[in-house]
Amino acid sequence: MKPIKKIFLLLAVSLLAKAANSQDINFSQFYDIPLLRNPSLAGIFAGDIRITSAYRNQWQSVTVPYRTFALGGEFKKPVGENSDDFFTYGLQLTNDVAGDSKLSRTQAFPVFNYHKSLNGDKNTYLSAGFMGGPVMQKFDPSKLAFDDQYVNGAYSASNPTKQTFTSTNLTYWDAAAGLCFSSVAGEGTHYYFGLGLFHFTQPKVAFQKLNDISLNKKWVVNAGFAAPMSDDNRMIFYVDYFMQGGARQGQGGLMLNHDFVQYDEDQKVSISGGVFYRWKDAFTPVVKLDYYDYSVGLSYDVNSSKLKTASQYRGAFELTLSYKTFNNRYNTSANKVKCPLFY
Repeated sequence: MKPIKKIFLLLAVSLLAKAANSQDINFSQFYDIPLLRNPSLAGIFAGDIRITSAYRNQWQSVTVPYRTFALGGEFKKPVGENSDDFFTYGLQLTNDVAGDSKLSRTQAFPVFNYHKSLNGDKNTYLSAGFMGGPVMQKFDPSKLAFDDQYVNGAYSASNPTKQTFTSTNLTYWDAAAGLCFSSVAGEGTHYYFGLGLFHFTQPKVAFQKLNDISLNKKWVVNAGFAAPMSDDNRMIFYVDYFMQGGARQGQGGLMLNHDFVQYDEDQKVSISGGVFYRWKDAFTPVVKLDYYDYSVGLSYDVNSSKLKTASQYRGAFELTLSYKTFNNRYNTSANKVKCPLFY
């Protein structure tokens, strides 16, 4: 079974899972990495500056773990002194390393988002965002084993192989765009709806030039709301739905937030807890602590997919850290573009 397993792994590396159904980077705490959800979500938070980071370690109980890192920065400025419009610019960096072959993908995506005020009194905005940049991917063939390296049933890495590779690295350009509508309803219920399109240039992603493989376009729908339950408690809901090629995926969940200390809407100490679900994949308990300008989140995937028996229901550990603040200058966005979910 081992040679067969390696052959299939090689095919996955060479063809990048045929790209049409390749899996984009995704985090269980997706709400804290908004640029990977939809570029039009950039800047939709209470503050002028936000820095977010995440680390994910997946499938360590089953095979060589898949490790994913993300680091994003957003900076928000008003268009003018007499305008409620704002724009956001920033940068999203990611790195993903998977499997025996160390198949890795590194992305560096600048982002720009324009927030058009539709109703200043109700804090209603229509945001249009664009994100794009280079993607660098590579793998290490020396970490793979091939069937012709098994001699008389015994494997040795020193045994020669007829498998050759003309290229083990590739750089291509990718882009995404999106729209988001955000507003307030009733007594402090913040909400938003977003629509995004990823890979609309359909870049070619095969390592071998003979393989004409392109990424399928991916449509994504986002939504969320936060509703107060009392002076110190609120209910928060997030959901995403993806469509790419013939694949469909949904994820969402509910958190309850409690304030221990609150000087104002943006300066507080609070804790949140809840459960998220990724369709036919995992249940994810989440806990998050907000300490004034800083936040830390911790989650663990309880595997519910077809691999649940082999993995013994163990999936992925995930940690997020973030920082956000106002710059306290004349061009601050204070009391302008507010985050629909208070984060």
